[in-house]
Amino acid sequence: MIRDPLDILQSVFGYPSFRSPQDEVIATLLAGQDALVLMPTGGGKSLCYQIPALALPGTAIVVSPLIALMQDQVAALMQAGVAAAVLNSSQTAEESRAVTRQLLAGELDLLYVAPERLLQDGMMNLLGQVQISLFAIDEAHCVSQWGHDFRPEYIRLEVLHQRFPAVPRIALTATADEPTRQEIRRRLGLEQARAFISGFDRPNIRYRIDQSSASSRERLLRFIRNEHAGDAGIVYCLSRKRVDEVAAWLAAQGVAALPYHAGLSSEQRELHQRRFLNEEGVVIVATIAFGMGIDKPNVRFVAHLNLPKSIEAYYQETGRAGRDGLPANAWMLYGLQDVITLRQMMEGSDAEEQYKRIERHKLDAMLGLCEMTGCRRQALLTYFGDPEPDPCGNCDNCLTPPQTWDATVHAQKALSCVHRTGQRFGVNYLVDVLNGKDDERIRQFGHDKISTFGIGKDLSLNAWRGVFRQLIARGLLAVDAQGHGGLHLAERARPVLQGKEKVWLRKELPVEKSGKKSRQTSRFVSEADTRLWEALRRCRKELAEEQGVPPYAVFHDATLMELLAQRPQTLRQMAAISGIGSHKLEAYGQIFLQLLAEHDDDGGGGARHAVDPSQTKEETLALFNAGMTVAQIASHRNLRENTIYSHLAEAVANNQAPLAEVVGLAESEIERIVAMMDARDEPGLKPVFEALKGRYDYGVLRCIQAARFPVS
Repeated sequence: MIRDPLDILQSVFGYPSFRSPQDEVIATLLAGQDALVLMPTGGGKSLCYQIPALALPGTAIVVSPLIALMQDQVAALMQAGVAAAVLNSSQTAEESRAVTRQLLAGELDLLYVAPERLLQDGMMNLLGQVQISLFAIDEAHCVSQWGHDFRPEYIRLEVLHQRFPAVPRIALTATADEPTRQEIRRRLGLEQARAFISGFDRPNIRYRIDQSSASSRERLLRFIRNEHAGDAGIVYCLSRKRVDEVAAWLAAQGVAALPYHAGLSSEQRELHQRRFLNEEGVVIVATIAFGMGIDKPNVRFVAHLNLPKSIEAYYQETGRAGRDGLPANAWMLYGLQDVITLRQMMEGSDAEEQYKRIERHKLDAMLGLCEMTGCRRQALLTYFGDPEPDPCGNCDNCLTPPQTWDATVHAQKALSCVHRTGQRFGVNYLVDVLNGKDDERIRQFGHDKISTFGIGKDLSLNAWRGVFRQLIARGLLAVDAQGHGGLHLAERARPVLQGKEKVWLRKELPVEKSGKKSRQTSRFVSEADTRLWEALRRCRKELAEEQGVPPYAVFHDATLMELLAQRPQTLRQMAAISGIGSHKLEAYGQIFLQLLAEHDDDGGGGARHAVDPSQTKEETLALFNAGMTVAQIASHRNLRENTIYSHLAEAVANNQAPLAEVVGLAESEIERIVAMMDARDEPGLKPVFEALKGRYDYGVLRCIQAARFPVS
């Protein structure tokens, strides 16, 4: 008999309803059909196979590429009362035999296995002796040789369909462009599988990209201290050496930073990963060797100190932030040397020319994303075939639109200098020639006599480097990746040199001085809420340590925030909070109720219980300050977004919430709207709404209007 999926979702996992298209995916598997699922990180992919595994008789076999990922998912399932286990190389022989006995006895709902283990003859014979409900192939992009996490063992997984043709299969990934999707279908024999593509947008992530500088390390520290003090985060670097240097330097500055790369021993990597997963506020500094399958939901930022090699890699890596749906940052600094290094690595590999050509194209697309002046999220989603019609309002280019300038003449100077010096020198040398530097090497080559010597003194060294970087990004200059980073003219440079094509570039802004500090705002309205939040986290951590599981396996941050906002007094009230299923309610309910009761008089939280939550503005403000967006609050409270905006408008008027954070607009944009309001004699917001052609919701306009008349 098949159990009701919605009942499983609510009673086991503690969620009130499915997100689209989870219910359709589950129905497909329950009907015995195959599925291909593309869903953004944090979108709920795991439930698409975990719930059918509980609904169907037998054991679901989950193919997963990493031991740490398997162990974490099993730990989380066991916390929810699910019979799950793992078979991998880290277990002792006795541990493996115990799991095998459970499998043969039909006691497991889910069994996680690495592809290498699964494909062994002994394992295949073992599976032939048990009832299998489904096969789930997680991180399915590993099957693609053009992908960023290629695992050759995945290619052989088509054998599952050959050996068990009646068992439904589901392949899942968060990152796959159209060619990768087609390869997944072909290699896994999923041509007839129903595809579910729920979109790639992660609206809670703010994308920010800037040029690197000599002070990149200090800028990273300032970013962490000012915006993410005490938060978990990941910092990606291109080389092992830089990982070690940055991790050691951050640790010396008081940040709980740990290195992770393939050059460390397996014991060190395991220790550092465990600390990252099990402790609060640990920052991992890593190469791309770290992260695939990391299930930690409360990573609040991902920082890049070097350029990723493709948009797929960038999306996958930044997607490790904010899996819980709460606000997170994707912050990156990159420079021209990154481009040169990546291209040298590509050309120096033993890969086929077809593969190198694809890699070059992917790097060019990544460069384009970095240098663009429009909405980054629009470009990112368009790349994956998921276009967004409107600017997102939550990337650096939307919040602070970059300035551009007509750089045609300076582009011609740069291109001419490349040509007249023989198309074999790097950027630093070319900038010195343009600036007329008195240099022995320049005199030795006779370049102090050429027409471009000294014609660029009107721009700073940093500005010229920006010009060259952007000309490379636009394909006007190419890098000699097999040599020493020398530049040569590309065919696309011809019309610029001939004066037939204009060049507009981003203005290179001065790098922020290391001594400047930005204001760090508290996440909560009151000190009482802050104290309760820390108490909830301490309680969660203690419970997790007692059982040897990560804190988020007990409760996600989003669940703790709801506990703080709702302040339940009974188990029944607590059961209504998202993420608390029956098993967790029984295990932890009384513990957290007691903690909430102890803090009930600390700031008057108990008064909230006597008020209908749909009528309280305080509830909205608490959720907003806990990090929820207007849309999330509206969904959580089952209210219209305009109602939430009306609550927040009052908070803005009372100086309880910052306007810019409520409406998510740049100061310049807010000032423009205020000026339009001031210029109109007609009462009400409708004339302003119509004048702005409906670009801004009435709720946003109401908040801006409220800011004009704050309560003193």
